[in-house]
Amino acid sequence: MADPVTISSGALSATVAPLGAELVSLTDAAGRELMSDGDPAFWSGRAPLLFPIVGRLNGDRYRIDGAEYTLPQHGFARRMDFAVTAQSEDHVRFRLTDNPATRAVYPFAFVLEMDFALEAAALTMTATITNPGAVPLPASFGYHPAFAWPLPYGAAKEEHRIVFDQDESAPIRVIAEGLIAPETVASPVEGRTLALSDALFADDALIWDRLESPSLHYGAVDGATLEIAFPDTEWLGMWTKPGAAFLCIEPWAGMADPQGFDGDFRDKPGVFEIAPGASRVFRMMVRLAEN
Repeated sequence: MADPVTISSGALSATVAPLGAELVSLTDAAGRELMSDGDPAFWSGRAPLLFPIVGRLNGDRYRIDGAEYTLPQHGFARRMDFAVTAQSEDHVRFRLTDNPATRAVYPFAFVLEMDFALEAAALTMTATITNPGAVPLPASFGYHPAFAWPLPYGAAKEEHRIVFDQDESAPIRVIAEGLIAPETVASPVEGRTLALSDALFADDALIWDRLESPSLHYGAVDGATLEIAFPDTEWLGMWTKPGAAFLCIEPWAGMADPQGFDGDFRDKPGVFEIAPGASRVFRMMVRLAEN
């Protein structure tokens, strides 16, 4: 297994593991960790990439073109080795392509490239999915980074909050037995502000499928915050396990199956198609704003 790659801008350093092209560490200039501690008592992940599905399939199976396949929750990219194809002091690019193992469970040609670039106190992550095949490529994609909660700047967990770019008053979705429940629940956001607590996540993730905001701030009222932007994704998931020291802020282009869904994969909510020879790009930006 290849060694993790560390890049730096001086203000931030990021370490990415070739296994899953997963961001495993993001530290400030003083070496303070902004990501999850990966405590296996709660969840050992840091920032898996979700491809070619987001969330869980009904029965972990999907049907397409008259055939049935099995995929685990969030797909296979997070468990596969990516190749490093470009690297400099402040940038690294990883690449995953289809192979016999992926085609056995997902019968499509694809190229997934992940760029990680640092500039001053900002990290930009760019996923580029390309279809080199002769038929449309159906897929979903999502980010799943787990940020430290609390952030390492002295404020307690209960002082942290999310401030959205826009008001988020629309009802939200929740997970029931791993799938999207049919009913919605009232938004826990007051105006633009979500007060964070373990109780919000007692049942599972929260899902904004009528999202207005392309960005948000995460942190305490006093102290450094993270400005997080996701201009290319329609939905947002948020998740932790009560008692854990992380908060996942997850921009998604796709989501889990709705309960009872048994249609063709191309008709699954959140599945997009990429034409032969075309690409789609999904960006996520994280900037450390120190007060």
